Amino acid sequence: MQFDDEAELDSSQVQDRRGIPGGGLAVSGGVVGVLGLVVALLFGLDPGLFGAGGQDGAAPPVGKATGSAQPASACRTGADADKRQDCRALAVVNSVQAYWQDEFRARGRAYSPAQSVLFTDRVSTACGTATSAVGPFYCPGDRKAYFDLGFFDDMGRQLGARGGPFAEAYVVAHEYGHHVQNLLGTTDKVGGDRQGADSASVKLELQADCYAGVWAHHATTTPQPSTGRPLITRLTDQDIALALDAAQSVGDDRIQQRATGRTNPETWTHGSSAQRRQWFTTGYRTGDMTKCDTFG
Repeated sequence: MQFDDEAELDSSQVQDRRGIPGGGLAVSGGVVGVLGLVVALLFGLDPGLFGAGGQDGAAPPVGKATGSAQPASACRTGADADKRQDCRALAVVNSVQAYWQDEFRARGRAYSPAQSVLFTDRVSTACGTATSAVGPFYCPGDRKAYFDLGFFDDMGRQLGARGGPFAEAYVVAHEYGHHVQNLLGTTDKVGGDRQGADSASVKLELQADCYAGVWAHHATTTPQPSTGRPLITRLTDQDIALALDAAQSVGDDRIQQRATGRTNPETWTHGSSAQRRQWFTTGYRTGDMTKCDTFG
């Protein structure tokens, strides 16, 4: 993945809270570090739905923890995004939101941008207080996506993913898929149907994977408002392969197998490795969000 070196990054879309204490823990603190809990929380739903503070998470943060309202001052251009992980996250957020802004407009709807928050250790949100152990998550209550960048190292160490810049981009795009669902009212379909291979929770997660694939299809052709040029100038087959590998690594069956040596579809919340790969692929190949009807 390569960015337009001269592109201007919009830092207003990302808030940098790294190094700022997040306050007391309001989740199941005693077992948050256990991979088995990550099975239930990784990549997902409104943390409040589980009575917990967060869900998906985190390399040691790249760059100095600024404690400011904006990301690191070094993240100004696409050239910075090619060099730094935090700048890359900002650039992907910019690209993803530029795509959804255009897509909603084409469908006669208004897209409301969502901020991303970079944090370390723990963070307070409208959905409660989350620790890094639960991974990246989207909170419908404040319409923000939360990332401890160290999760991308954990994907390799704990979940066996090969990683790489576009694997990280997939994670970001997945969370913004949840924002799209929230704007469209799809999140409300979950209700109390939160576990099981055919649950609404799984369908919601798979649709977010599909939406991530839709963005990936358009990533190199979506113009940025500031330049009129795509922020992402090149994606390779290897980039897509790494995104698919990341999607597979966070399948419920894969995580459960690594954690306990067995799988239990009755407790699934996000879908199997094969399903996650399938739905990202569907979005990427078609580039059409209407093909992402996992609830049909």
